Amino acid sequence: MNVKIICWNVNGIRAVWKKNFLDFMKEENADLFCIQESKIQESQLSDEIKSPLGYLSEWTCAERKGYSGVAIYYKKSPKVIQYELGNGKGKHDGEGRMLLFQYENFTLVNLYIPNGGQGDHRIEFKLNYYDELFDFLEELRSKGHNLVICGDFNTAHKPIDLARPKANENTTGFLPVERAWLDKFTQSGYIDCWRHFNPKKSDMYSWWSYRSAARKRNVGWRIDYFFVNKEFLDKVKSVEMLTDVMGSDHCPLRLVLDENVQI
Repeated sequence: MNVKIICWNVNGIRAVWKKNFLDFMKEENADLFCIQESKIQESQLSDEIKSPLGYLSEWTCAERKGYSGVAIYYKKSPKVIQYELGNGKGKHDGEGRMLLFQYENFTLVNLYIPNGGQGDHRIEFKLNYYDELFDFLEELRSKGHNLVICGDFNTAHKPIDLARPKANENTTGFLPVERAWLDKFTQSGYIDCWRHFNPKKSDMYSWWSYRSAARKRNVGWRIDYFFVNKEFLDKVKSVEMLTDVMGSDHCPLRLVLDENVQI
């Protein structure tokens, strides 16, 4: 059986729970659901949310209530779990932004990268987080890990990745300095899986503002990604953006691995 992984910024797990999230989980029947922006504390998790449809789950929650947070729903337990880049002790920990699962054949990294809004200090925080993440992933790779990296990176990489690139040249999420980090990342051997399979496809986005009927008009940004290290690319069978799935201002992504990859 192929390993199927779903990645989705749900913009609040309790909110999306009321919008047919369980129906989506049941229909996809994925091996792993990687959730970003859960906006919940562990003390607020009901048994239903923690263990739906026979799944188990792990959560990295922000210290600040109603903010950030990532989670993974899974069927088979990983060999190793890590919460945050520094396992709760790093300089960028505390905002609920990373959850790692290590399996036999690959390591899954679920990310919610900081948004650069609310002032220059948050852009600096975001860029510093990017740099710490890069070093973290490079260390894993140097130890022989094959990496599946997914989540909301909060940056559109190229002009083709957003509807209005010219109008957003000075907007966080498309600043040259943010895009330069993605240049560095991809040039270092991390493959943007969707773009690899769709090199020239435009008008495909993963996030739309709630304002001005942006989704209806498809005025969006592609800021949600699946990356793999280039050594693992041949194990990626397909990747799709599920733009018809509602419930959040983001759409889910689906990645399917080769049948020879097991968890």
